[in-house]
Amino acid sequence: MAEAVKKPRPEFRNIGIGQILTAYRLPLAGRVSILHRLSGGLLFVFLPFLLYLFSQSLTSEISFELFKDFLSNIVVKLITLVLAWAFLFHFCAGVRHLVMDTHRGVTKEGGKQTSIVVLVLSSLLTLAFAAKLFGVF
Repeated sequence: MAEAVKKPRPEFRNIGIGQILTAYRLPLAGRVSILHRLSGGLLFVFLPFLLYLFSQSLTSEISFELFKDFLSNIVVKLITLVLAWAFLFHFCAGVRHLVMDTHRGVTKEGGKQTSIVVLVLSSLLTLAFAAKLFGVF
């Protein structure tokens, strides 16, 4: 009996974030999932800053006026806008995951559609917040 030729077994290794971002083309649902984790991490890191601002705004009328002066700085407004995006996106993506827990939108096409809804809705809400923050209305 002839000796069977052994083929080398394929190697499967963990991939890094660099390979995910450059070599692999993630579906939209995968990108939304990564952004959901990123926005949650951003909110977690900035939670002490947000709580400090909230406590300063409620302490007294003088501290509220100082808070308003602090928020009038353009850099602080941009940081606030990024944090608002993180909250709104994280909220919308969280609702998407709750809907998926009811076994709706778990197909490939459903995942793509709900990802589009999350991106559009969170973008519109962030634009409305930016308009209010920068004094459009």
